[in-house]
Amino acid sequence: MLSRTTRRASRRSFLSAAGALAATGLALAGCGSDSLSGGASSTATSSASGSASPTASTSADPALTAMLPQSVRDSGVLRVGTNAEYAPNEFLEGDTVKGMDIDVMDAVAAKLGVRAEYSNAGFDTLLTGVTGNRYDVAISSFTINAERLGQVNMVQYFNAGTQWVVAKGNPEGVDPENACGKTVAVQSATTQSDDDLPARIQACTDAGQPAIEVLAFDSQEDATTAVVQGRAVAMLADSPIAAYAVQQTGDALELAGEIYDAAPYGIVVPKEQAQEAEAISQALQQLADEGAYTAALATWGAEDGAVTEFPVNPALS
Repeated sequence: MLSRTTRRASRRSFLSAAGALAATGLALAGCGSDSLSGGASSTATSSASGSASPTASTSADPALTAMLPQSVRDSGVLRVGTNAEYAPNEFLEGDTVKGMDIDVMDAVAAKLGVRAEYSNAGFDTLLTGVTGNRYDVAISSFTINAERLGQVNMVQYFNAGTQWVVAKGNPEGVDPENACGKTVAVQSATTQSDDDLPARIQACTDAGQPAIEVLAFDSQEDATTAVVQGRAVAMLADSPIAAYAVQQTGDALELAGEIYDAAPYGIVVPKEQAQEAEAISQALQQLADEGAYTAALATWGAEDGAVTEFPVNPALS
């Protein structure tokens, strides 16, 4: 969103493994919701959800380890902030953080010769958590944008766009290009909530049409539930999240319109830690060369979003 991201396609057999979580999430707003209340955080460990971890054959590069802050080298732990409310990119299964971003970050940590330790926190607290030294880095489907680049370093690692979701059969005839007067659900503090929908609302009112009514939620699960229950006629989210929601709700939802506003995700690193950001960039490139990067994405059917370069603070188009 240009606030969670501006954040692809088929989800494979991993869906059955995460199915129980998703079903509970739709009914109860997700097992990570309590830890998000009031911006609180809780520490959780991670594990790969595929049949084999992409980190299993990853060897550490001592030269990259040497580029990390002394505190990380001394502890052997990379403190990672994430908002585990955005399946399949990051979500909780019990007390374990899982998802595409988690698999990527685990592989990066292995290449850096350290262990990733995750803290689940409210999405809108993660940047300040990094700038305030609560976390060494953060990964949580952050779209790279100018505002964020003014506060932190960001290392490109994925590409995603926005996708609309409606009830199966689109009984309300929602047109993403003209949703004036419709009630639309979205997760708060995302590109979709902070940039996309305000622009659409302005276009509606400028044309003398009724504004879009926005239902904003702290968690994506709640936004999805609102559409399933008919409290909203549509929602919009990053493309991987939209596709996952459709598949997890069976016949209840379907995708609407095309993916648009594709933009890169970035791993967030403190502004003063330029060398750490460069180490993460080089680790990602090595993982791509070795095949571990693609393996991490393939676990989640997310290969369409793979990038071939991993620059620090890439130029924005």
